[in-house]
Amino acid sequence: MAAALQVLPCLARTLLCRQFWGAPAVRLASSMALAEQAQLLFASSVGAVLPGPMLHRALSFDPAGGQLKVRDRSFQLRQNLYLVGFGKAVLGMAAAAEELLGQHLVQGVISVPKGIRAALENAGKQEMLLKPNSRIQVFEGAEDNLPDRDALRAALAIRQLAEDRTADDLLLVLISGGGSALLPAPIPPVTLEEKQTLTKLLAARGATIQELNTIRKALSQLKGGGLAQAAYPAQVVSLILSDVIGDPLEVIASGPTVASAHNVQDCLHILNRYGLRASLPRSVKTVLARADSDPRGPHSCGHVLNVIIGSNSLALAETQRQAEALGYRAVVLTTAMQGDVKCVARFYRLLACVAGARLSTGDRAGASVEEETELQELGAELRLPDLQLRDALEAVAEARGPVCLLAGGEPTVQVQGSGKGGRNQELALRVGAELGGRPLGPVDVLFLSGGTDGRDGPTEAAGAWATPELASQADAEGLDVTAFLARNDSYTFFCRFQGGTHLLCTGMTGTNVMDTHILLLRPR
Repeated sequence: MAAALQVLPCLARTLLCRQFWGAPAVRLASSMALAEQAQLLFASSVGAVLPGPMLHRALSFDPAGGQLKVRDRSFQLRQNLYLVGFGKAVLGMAAAAEELLGQHLVQGVISVPKGIRAALENAGKQEMLLKPNSRIQVFEGAEDNLPDRDALRAALAIRQLAEDRTADDLLLVLISGGGSALLPAPIPPVTLEEKQTLTKLLAARGATIQELNTIRKALSQLKGGGLAQAAYPAQVVSLILSDVIGDPLEVIASGPTVASAHNVQDCLHILNRYGLRASLPRSVKTVLARADSDPRGPHSCGHVLNVIIGSNSLALAETQRQAEALGYRAVVLTTAMQGDVKCVARFYRLLACVAGARLSTGDRAGASVEEETELQELGAELRLPDLQLRDALEAVAEARGPVCLLAGGEPTVQVQGSGKGGRNQELALRVGAELGGRPLGPVDVLFLSGGTDGRDGPTEAAGAWATPELASQADAEGLDVTAFLARNDSYTFFCRFQGGTHLLCTGMTGTNVMDTHILLLRPR
């Protein structure tokens, strides 16, 4: 197995090369190990949303006429193009944009994670790096995805470039996951530290991401449409790589080019709900009072074209296509997987049991009524808006060979221990432990979970994969799965388990569209 894994990157590159150049995918031998196939499929998921291909799909440019076409809109370029960007994937997006449009690019400023240039260079991803003579200035900041002084300097430089634009200019805005932390610019007199403290207090008291974003936008110069307002009257084209379930424009990076739908009363209601209004710093009260009396009302973003150019849906669609090319009956269950990782792991265990029974019998009768009912109830409990569970199970029953069930999203982990890991590794470990508790019949099963950005929590892994044999094999190696889970120490477990071969290690990918989950079932 170890030898096979060594050639996996080569196979993945072959698969992705064919994907990008339009040739049919390779139908690999049916004897290929499930683990190799799962990792190839994950590579195709990432490959579909790499910055270069995404930009070239979204933009078409006629050099002779200087016409830039974005979807059904055309823009005249005549050395009037400016560029700003912020997010984990923006360095590669900016490199692709400058390669395509560089003759018309006057100036650019981007804010990217600290250390990303060195990491991409070490990984040999030269195509995601700017050329030495680039007109784009790069700021690195937001270490550990937390806003800091370096990110603040970048945000202020981005604001200045936007404010200097005229009606003759076109501002190209590149946005990806992590953009919110890389664009911190509190409205004076609020300081960065005061805004961070308030956000942490709200999070500690259970505020939702939507509530946190409402407060952030109210206290920000650039979020909630602030960047678009700063660039007016210039035309603005915003190209967005979504890392948020459902791709809501106002939530991705806190919507810097989308008019905010919230007002001060919404903010005060949130602060009251969590008992923080009375203890607000004077600066925050000043900004909220000033906004409440703003005679201009909500800002308009009519001069902006917002376009989602990459998302989890796009990644899963490509993975489905590649799975079918490998001979699988492939179905996308959902692009909105969320909820506590324990519930999600239980969902996948029940899904494997029910689907495995249908696959081995060819009809509904294989699975117990109790398991089918519990699966349906858990699916409803997770509140997945696009869950295609019934269609997936029908497809499994009709299949005459291997089945691939796909999902994307971002489950959450309630951290209680001091171990090392991430949501993908913990999910894989929990699914492996769950699968080992029930016989699955004459069907081989493998589950893989990976973060498309290549980093799962504070580890070097993107995720991990597991089979029903994991628990018994770990026990034979003296590894107590329950103890590792209690410490949230999935990374340490997978490092020790079978020489670390179950870890999914891709290195930094230069993109980010949440997670990909792959469940493979193959009749013996």
